[in-house]
Amino acid sequence: MAKSRQEYVKNFEVHSTILPSTWMVARLDGNSFTKFCETHGFVKPNDIRALSLMNEAAIYVCKQLPDIVVAYGQSDEYSFIFSKKSNVYGRRIEKILSIVISMFTSAYVYNWNRFFDIPLQHPPVFDGRIVCYPNDEIMMDYMRWRQADCHVNNLYNTIFWAIVHSGKTTTEAHEQLKGSTSAVKNERLFTEFGINYNNEPEIFRKGTALIKPLYEPTHEDVFKEEFYRNHGIIE
Repeated sequence: MAKSRQEYVKNFEVHSTILPSTWMVARLDGNSFTKFCETHGFVKPNDIRALSLMNEAAIYVCKQLPDIVVAYGQSDEYSFIFSKKSNVYGRRIEKILSIVISMFTSAYVYNWNRFFDIPLQHPPVFDGRIVCYPNDEIMMDYMRWRQADCHVNNLYNTIFWAIVHSGKTTTEAHEQLKGSTSAVKNERLFTEFGINYNNEPEIFRKGTALIKPLYEPTHEDVFKEEFYRNHGIIE
């Protein structure tokens, strides 16, 4: 194919690459998702339809990009962990991130009607980032961090919405919970609302992990190293 005189403009393109032999993690988050959830009537504190849709979109991404060895999702976010040996798209940050976001968002929209009766009122938007982690321990700590975040946020949201549903305003609920410990939140949930937090569905408390080769949703504890060894994520 003949080259045009203007092709020199390609020299201005800049491509960033992830360091070789490191874990690549692409994390997506819902952008302005509070408004999106309100518009589409998401159930509070957790909507199993929304979580199942997130999982379905993530499974599609994993199956299209088999270098993803494990993915983890909770609420409106998903993390995709690529093998240290992966050379997908030459490990180019912009290429990988744009593909992952595009695949996830399109799969989310494509599968919407499988989980929701209400038509989409406006498009969902996801932003993202890619980070590299140099060794197994740091990668595992990343996963532990996200699952700990899931627990902390879900515990807060569970009692927050219990208070709101009891007749308090959101402002009053926030004020009641300000500075309270996890132990206090658990005690209030049980004594005031009859909710044993440990009996809440694991998908709410622990999030969802997708593991090669089938990428079927599981809600395991990712804190123990055995999780990564048993599933062949680390050697």
